[in-house]
Amino acid sequence: QVQLVESGGGLVQPGGSLRLSCAASRSSFGIMGWYRQAPGKQRELVADIRFSGSANLADSVKGRFTISRDNAKNTVYLQMNGLKPEDTAVYYCRLQSVAGAYDYWGQGTQVTISS
Repeated sequence: QVQLVESGGGLVQPGGSLRLSCAASRSSFGIMGWYRQAPGKQRELVADIRFSGSANLADSVKGRFTISRDNAKNTVYLQMNGLKPEDTAVYYCRLQSVAGAYDYWGQGTQVTISS
């Protein structure tokens, strides 16, 4: 079993920045990613990153968000710049194996963009 602990959420004004962190309780070669779920909407992929550093970002956040990973610390980061009200959601960290052998989720952290 792996625990994922997220941090960094909060309230910020439009145009502002936040950095989310997610630390895994043990090392993994799996894919680490961030998903979000806004009220009344389905959970969606924001960005994910492989152990190699190869990253994938949703079109809606390209140019504004950056995902990175520190394998030595078992931690994934999501740097969010140019935040918009539509980015408001609960953000979840996910760790999944490439072959589907395991799939873990964090408890979620609230991100609210409002003036």
